[in-house]
Amino acid sequence: KMSAAILAIGLLVVLPAALADGDGAARRTGSHVFGQGDKVPTYVNKVGPYYNTHETYHYYSLPVCHPQKIVHRSLTLGEVLDGDRMAEALYEIKFKVDTPEKELCTMNLHAKDIHHFMEIIEDLYYFEFVLDDMPARGFFGQLEEHVLPHSHKVYLWTHHAFHLQYNGDHIVAVNVSESTKEIELPEPADESFILPVKFTYSVTWSENTKIPFNKRNTYGRNFFPKSLEIHWLSIINSAVLVVLLIGFVAIIVARTLNKDFARYSQEEEDLELETESAEDQGWKIIHADVFRFPPYKSLFCAVIGNGVQVVATLMLIILMALFGLFNVHRHGAMNAAGFLVYALTCCIAGFVAARLYRQMEGTNWAWNIVATSCVFTIPFFAVWSCVNSLAWYHGSTQALPFTTIVLLILIWLCIGFPLTVLGGIVGKNTAGAFDAPCRTKNVAREIPAVPWCRSLPVHLIGGGFLPFSAISVELYYVFATVWGREHYALYGILLLVFFILLAVTACISVALTYFQLSSEDYRWWWRSVFSAGFTGVFVFLYSIFYYFMRSNMSGTLQTVQFFGYTLLVCYVFLLMLGAVGFFSSLVFVRYIYKHLKLD
Repeated sequence: KMSAAILAIGLLVVLPAALADGDGAARRTGSHVFGQGDKVPTYVNKVGPYYNTHETYHYYSLPVCHPQKIVHRSLTLGEVLDGDRMAEALYEIKFKVDTPEKELCTMNLHAKDIHHFMEIIEDLYYFEFVLDDMPARGFFGQLEEHVLPHSHKVYLWTHHAFHLQYNGDHIVAVNVSESTKEIELPEPADESFILPVKFTYSVTWSENTKIPFNKRNTYGRNFFPKSLEIHWLSIINSAVLVVLLIGFVAIIVARTLNKDFARYSQEEEDLELETESAEDQGWKIIHADVFRFPPYKSLFCAVIGNGVQVVATLMLIILMALFGLFNVHRHGAMNAAGFLVYALTCCIAGFVAARLYRQMEGTNWAWNIVATSCVFTIPFFAVWSCVNSLAWYHGSTQALPFTTIVLLILIWLCIGFPLTVLGGIVGKNTAGAFDAPCRTKNVAREIPAVPWCRSLPVHLIGGGFLPFSAISVELYYVFATVWGREHYALYGILLLVFFILLAVTACISVALTYFQLSSEDYRWWWRSVFSAGFTGVFVFLYSIFYYFMRSNMSGTLQTVQFFGYTLLVCYVFLLMLGAVGFFSSLVFVRYIYKHLKLD
């Protein structure tokens, strides 16, 4: 067990860090050192609508110049997850050798090819080339429309002008200009119409000693928007909210508890005199039921275990990004590292779930471990299968190859599931008694009716809205990065907001649990999970607003991807904040009943 744990820790440290290198392809192509006239490795990669970030297709799926035999480049797991499909290009680019205008090929565009080009130009498709592991992006053409007089013209750019900069024997900047030559695409008269098009390219070199090789990806022209600046409004909003909320909960609940403790410590006759005018004094009455274990104990413990694992996974990913292990311009490495970190932290889920289940006097611990393994993976696999199948149907590079799917399944079967079992065994064997401050009676107490202000819907709305309000501003920047073209590099701010979210969730969970117990309702276990996890519902409602009001995304594939993966994110919020809400409520309930003087 000890050796397995050490192995898991070693993998946790080494593997994500290895995959997190934003310029990971450099390890395959050498040291990027070139001599005069050396051939520069040039690849075509992917194309897609500018505003549909996760809808990408292979460059050679278009009617463009391509070799007779397409040779693909080996990719890392992160590059595959990011939709990269690199293949050797026809361009001949040699180090420090200028190339005047040179013909790439001549294409005879048929009617369907012309319509295809018209469609991608109207949808603002971009292309991505990779030269010496540096991306170069551009568009295929432009659209001209006039109202008076009405005109609709589509122009195809037929020349690619490459401009590369070098520092010593290294390439430090790459740029491609595509608008120097253009032809107007006519509307084909019939299906037999053919338009011959000559595609050309040129290469120019210049020296730039101001850009060091190790920082070459941070200079040059930004095809996508620049990195987001520090947004102080989000920070101030979240900080003020958490300070006010913590102060409110601390003052109100502490004063009320002190009043309750004083009241419950009085003599019986004094207590009877205050009963008619007193409020919120019912939590003492249910001391024999408040630690009655919830129904569906195995599922409950599995949810809590997965929630703790999600917290640990997100914490590790943010810390790795904060320490500079991720290149902000390449998100594929973060995807791969995130998957590996999740697989390696499965031991946390197994440990927490099995330990809690054993403390709740559960006996079928084997099925509890199976349930812990399935609580997140089955919903994730179901959503991913639908999205991946649709991407495969549309021919998108976002559809994972069969070999990658097998690799991911093997990672989970060989690392994730065994670590869940290992963590479950350790948790079961190290679990002690639940050690409740109060004994539980055999017969459950009847729960009285509660006013509407303390009903379940009100608790859900209150428990979900306040944590959501703490992250609402920051959530826009996260959405703009994941589903837009922004680059997020403020991981220190993200870590701060993450802690604020957990703090607000813990505070509101304590307050709601106190109000529920004061209503003589002892069924706080599941409610503490759903009240805090209801934040995911507000996140989903915000995603609907973002999709229709703040983004330019469209199409069936992008819509299914957006809402499918957003549903998974909301489910992650449910698991993560549900676990935080439960443990904070458990600590609070133990505290108040431990300091209560019972007859």
